[in-house]
Amino acid sequence: MKSCSIGLMLLKKILKIMEMTKIENIWIGLESDNSNHSGLLYKRYSAEVMPDIFVGLKAPEKLRCIAFRISHAFSFDENQWNKLKDIKIETLPDERDRSKKFLLILLLNKQHKDIFSTLCEDLIFGVSDVTTEQTLVEKLLERLAKWQSLFEKVGKQGLSDEAQRGLYGEGYFLREFLNNSTDKNYCLKSWLGPEKSIQDFQYTNWAVEVKTTHGNNHQKIHITSERQLDDSIIDSIFLYHLSLDVREGNGESLNHIIKQVKELLNDHTLALNLFKLKLLESGYYDTHYSLYEERGYTIRQENIYRVSGNFPRITESQIPTGVGDVRYSIVLSESEEWRIDKYTLFNEIN
Repeated sequence: MKSCSIGLMLLKKILKIMEMTKIENIWIGLESDNSNHSGLLYKRYSAEVMPDIFVGLKAPEKLRCIAFRISHAFSFDENQWNKLKDIKIETLPDERDRSKKFLLILLLNKQHKDIFSTLCEDLIFGVSDVTTEQTLVEKLLERLAKWQSLFEKVGKQGLSDEAQRGLYGEGYFLREFLNNSTDKNYCLKSWLGPEKSIQDFQYTNWAVEVKTTHGNNHQKIHITSERQLDDSIIDSIFLYHLSLDVREGNGESLNHIIKQVKELLNDHTLALNLFKLKLLESGYYDTHYSLYEERGYTIRQENIYRVSGNFPRITESQIPTGVGDVRYSIVLSESEEWRIDKYTLFNEIN
């Protein structure tokens, strides 16, 4: 029995290691170096990216960082970079090549290492094909501005009940989409809910709005703008409705559906990193994991509608001049003639 228990623990440890990102594994390797020295420990991220990018550890503080090697003569104002919460930007001479220097992005607050790992992967992918130092610095500034808003969202309270239900609904649809598509990157790129887009999923000529309801009014949905169901601005709009039962300790948790989506993306690094970044944009952080573990969701009804013709809605062309911020409700039991099945939906959006 004891050997079985040890074997199970070993298996869990191996699975945990397999889940780690490449950048996380490099940091762990650098942190295992127990030699006493100061300066920068670093390892190249990949020969496949164009700029010289390294995963580093600044000693003796052992601060995690990523480093970009640029010309020593290249100048920029470091002060404009240091407006980020828990992040510091600085330069360090390259001791092996005096004509070069390292531009370091350091994590000051070790509690945010999971977030930092995801953001660094995103940053590296964002500049992977850059060939000039000027463009590299410009792209870094652009991405770091986005980081600032994400770090500012990190709090102790986690997502509201409504936000949890909304993210569960979007995660549920995304899981269905991934299971019905061969292009994982396409699925993730279409998920615009975290960016507060008009519709939750959108691509060139289609959009899907995901709505979750619960409680007594499980057939009534709320529309937040006159453009949300307006098919005059996009070829095809679909409404994906989930009626939920919400119970503590029963059903599928938000954590579980996020874990399942990650498993579907295990062999698709770019899509997986994009998913992690979008989770951060949604306000879902690993530090809040325990807050979402007990609450479960059970699907009462799952309905899909093609929004077209006389589907009950208010569109932009119907709004009188001077009227704005339109919000209204739809009773879906009156919309049966517009219902379609999953096969039809995924066949059209793929």
